[in-house]
Amino acid sequence: MIPPKPAARPDRVSLWRYVKLFRQDILSAQPARLYRAKMAEFRTPFFRSFLLNQPDLVKTVLKERPMDFPKSGRISEGLRPLLGNSVFLSNGAAWQRQRRIIDPAFEGGRLRETYPAMWAAAQSALDRLATKAGQDVEVEEIASHAAADVIFRTLFSIPIEDETAQEVFHEFRAYQRTQPILNLAAFLPVPRWMPRFFRRDTKAAARRIRTLITRLTEARLAAIEAGAAPDDLATKIMTTRDPETGQRFTAEEMVDQVAIFFLAGHETSASALGWALYLMATHPEWQDKVATEAQALRSCAFSDISKLRISRDVFRETLRLYPPVPMMVREATCPERFRDRDIPKGSQMVLSPWHLHRHEGLWDNPDGFDPGRWQTENGKTCGREAYMPFSAGPRVCTGAGFAMVEGVLLLSLLLRDLRVTPVAGKVPMPEAHLTVRARDGIWLRIDRR
Repeated sequence: MIPPKPAARPDRVSLWRYVKLFRQDILSAQPARLYRAKMAEFRTPFFRSFLLNQPDLVKTVLKERPMDFPKSGRISEGLRPLLGNSVFLSNGAAWQRQRRIIDPAFEGGRLRETYPAMWAAAQSALDRLATKAGQDVEVEEIASHAAADVIFRTLFSIPIEDETAQEVFHEFRAYQRTQPILNLAAFLPVPRWMPRFFRRDTKAAARRIRTLITRLTEARLAAIEAGAAPDDLATKIMTTRDPETGQRFTAEEMVDQVAIFFLAGHETSASALGWALYLMATHPEWQDKVATEAQALRSCAFSDISKLRISRDVFRETLRLYPPVPMMVREATCPERFRDRDIPKGSQMVLSPWHLHRHEGLWDNPDGFDPGRWQTENGKTCGREAYMPFSAGPRVCTGAGFAMVEGVLLLSLLLRDLRVTPVAGKVPMPEAHLTVRARDGIWLRIDRR
């Protein structure tokens, strides 16, 4: 079967109709031709933006000349009350400084050190889901709970059952349903001096989340000063000095970073795991392969992850079909010329993993679920040139390796002992909130193997 995909809008609609569709869901607001186009221009009386679907143009923007195409300051206007000036939103020298402090915490050796916390969270998720055997379950919530548990255990050495962790988790669950990752400001530039207005409930939710994160951060700072802090990601980041300036993050800066760690590490992982479980339910032959391979998982041994090749290909294919962050926006800092077309300074350059990963001129069977493609020549070529679930180039997600280990472990361990099957009449339809989620959740039946 072909996995669910939103129907495209008609090729030509009025600007106001487009705005209305966009506010409902950015995926179904786009025309079908974007799955074939190499580049597309959106021109209105107010703005110009260009969607780039040609691998060499994407490479130019993200890898070869990233400083000429910084992250658009308009892309996440709605997220700034929550994320402040975190590494997700910053540019230039501020972003470079943040990455110098953050990156060491996610180097290869640190993954091995955080693995026991991941394993504990995965075991806890398996235990919780096993209690629902014989029932129909909304697995997006299960995936969110598991991903949040991983973040809290690896970042602050506390389980999801911790009171503050529970509060942060529930606040984020509510927040992600109201705030799109890409808003109209990315396509409708307004003067920088014009004040930004946010919904009261959105600002209030962001304030509550930041208050809770501040509580965790201040407690950790006190533990560091007392020499009693655990050796986890938060301690590593908060004690790392910028090698150029010798300075560490201030408490407020650390709150910004923790907010994006939770957003990136929880939201994206939860989205991917939910869709992976659905794809396994609808493709039982691949589910059986993953379950058989997962029998190797019998103890907390980081080396076992390298044995989960099928699960890794399944997870990669899930990220291809349902990239958690479906679109990214950069801004041209000077006039350009792409594909014999003039691109004015200030144009919004839209990079869409959602469309690039399903491009009809690049991928074999672009809308089909086929983990085996990653062992074919087409899959290997497209994997290098047309696959960017974690972005690419200098701004690639610093936690990409972390996310792949987490996703493969959770998927394998859950399917080692449990079987998932579709629930009749409940086909999830993807739409974009903070990440690509299902409109009415993902419902699956859970049974013991």
